[in-house]
Amino acid sequence: MVIRWPTISNLLLFGHLCRCTSRLIFAPLNQKAGMHIYARASAAGKRVQSNMGAKNHAIVMPDANIDATINALVAAGFGAAGQRCMALSTVVFVGDSKPWLSRLVQSAKALKVNSGTEPDADLGPVISKQAKERIHRLIQSGVESGAELVLDGRNILVPGYENGNFVGPTILAGVRQDMECYKEEIFGPVLICMEADSLEEAISIVNRNKYGNGGSIFTASGAAARKFQTEIECGQVGINVPIPVPLPFFSFTGNKASFAGDLNFYGKAGVNFYTQIKTITQQWKDLPDGSGVSLAMPTSQ
Repeated sequence: MVIRWPTISNLLLFGHLCRCTSRLIFAPLNQKAGMHIYARASAAGKRVQSNMGAKNHAIVMPDANIDATINALVAAGFGAAGQRCMALSTVVFVGDSKPWLSRLVQSAKALKVNSGTEPDADLGPVISKQAKERIHRLIQSGVESGAELVLDGRNILVPGYENGNFVGPTILAGVRQDMECYKEEIFGPVLICMEADSLEEAISIVNRNKYGNGGSIFTASGAAARKFQTEIECGQVGINVPIPVPLPFFSFTGNKASFAGDLNFYGKAGVNFYTQIKTITQQWKDLPDGSGVSLAMPTSQ
């Protein structure tokens, strides 16, 4: 059984599911609702996949290809108006890559916001008025906490769709880990930019975040890539890949506060989630008469 975003009707349905004979629950939700469903369903003996929030980071090293990296950051951060669980939401510029922020802003400004049905649209509206208001609130909280709003997409107006739920590409720089805009999944076209003096510091920033869906590094150094993939604590790792979602025959391996359960979806783990294992033991050989009773464990002899 699949439970999607936690509307009142879905939570009432969930209460029914905990009492019914359904053995499986798949729940893509935010963290609070996802953990509630995981705890309740597990206590009722259900097998649960609870896929929750994310804060996907990209570490940018100064030896990376600047054009390819900027294009990847813009596509992963603003594609689908940032409304996907593997959207790139946080960029950590390391060392001499810090001045690349101006190139990132320039590229983001060139994106066209329009209705998703228009052929020239690069990104469309967010899903609802409530989502738009929440995105605006988190952007403003960043500004009030001291972040620099280097690109503001809140006041965008799309001709012909004046009442649409549009948010333009937005970039917040100088963000700290204690800011609400960093701690919360914004789920909109907003890129959070941070700085680090070394790869070690950048990895530490990513690992201290509670979420663990995905993380990427952009670099020309094999040694930096190996260090990143070994030490990073998220489940899906990209090397010069901005959205490291594997092909379906591999598993979607988010972890930490992004997932609750023992079997991820996709791939072999996904098949096992929907599989109840049965083991059958048979014997057909004739036993001699008068062989007596053996209290030993059965063997294959």
